Amino acid sequence: MGLTGAGGGILAVPVLVASMHWSMQQAAPVALIAVAAGAAVGAIDGFRHRLVRYKAAILMAICGIPVTRLGQYWAHLLPQYLLMGGFALLMLAVSWRFYKQSKQTHLNSEEDALRLAFISNETGKFIWTPVAALVLAAIGMLTGLMTGLLGVGGGFLIVPLMRRFTHLAVPGIVATSLFVITLVGSGGVANALLAGAELPVVETSSFVGAMIGGMLIGRRVSRKLQAWQVQRGFALLLFCVSGYMLVKAYSNFEV
Repeated sequence: MGLTGAGGGILAVPVLVASMHWSMQQAAPVALIAVAAGAAVGAIDGFRHRLVRYKAAILMAICGIPVTRLGQYWAHLLPQYLLMGGFALLMLAVSWRFYKQSKQTHLNSEEDALRLAFISNETGKFIWTPVAALVLAAIGMLTGLMTGLLGVGGGFLIVPLMRRFTHLAVPGIVATSLFVITLVGSGGVANALLAGAELPVVETSSFVGAMIGGMLIGRRVSRKLQAWQVQRGFALLLFCVSGYMLVKAYSNFEV
């Protein structure tokens, strides 16, 4: 998450499922609180470097937090094998998307036409229009739904969607993504607790500490790597983990 602004939750949930032998419903709130805490540390670093577009982040969070409750409701209705299988397929799609982006040096004309939220050359901030607000609100709602449904922070959606639909530079996208994850993730944790979720103290606190440590290392390392190196490495990691989740989903289906 420190390297890419994404990937904390989409990796945390499989790790907890594999290591603790939890269901996805048990793993999701623990992963989410760790992701939110780690993202907060990264967002603070982004604020220090004036990279966070906080108005856009707050709009996305306002639209996303209420939808997390709907996602959590759906998560408890779905059978375990279906939830794991869908999660694995989503990881494969994200893996392919990051790999494709690592090979792109520039957007083609059709892709560039989809970048509907513009940035002021003078201030580096968003030029607020109804279309820009609608694009950011839609990204926030989709992020909130995935946060509730899968227990992820949503950065794996925010980063590629903001890259596709806005003119914000990648460092700003990463920093803004981390702030959105902090806000939406915190809202998702609050909704989960209100719905009766339990957070085991020892496991949660140790995972949060590890996530924060990883975030600090990732943010430092990210300044020494090229974007394509990070994207390809992340894509390969997601591909391997998604394979494990597909096997896990199949074994749950057999049971």
